[in-house]
Amino acid sequence: MIPVNGHKHLYRDEKSGAIVSTDSQGYLQYKKLQEQKKYQDNEIEKLKSDVDEIKLLLRELVNKSVWISIDINI
Repeated sequence: MIPVNGHKHLYRDEKSGAIVSTDSQGYLQYKKLQEQKKYQDNEIEKLKSDVDEIKLLLRELVNKSVWISIDINI
């Protein structure tokens, strides 16, 4: 493996020419950030679903109260 100038954790594979990182700590940090982002995305989707459910329940409540109001006025 050939070191890449200016990058202490990067090496070029002699056979394939690929750049390889040997920064295992950086990789672990990257994976942790990916997990956190996935968790946040799931939480956001859950909150969106909860808001949609609340909106639906509010619409049903308003519709029922309109019908109750009509019955009282008749």
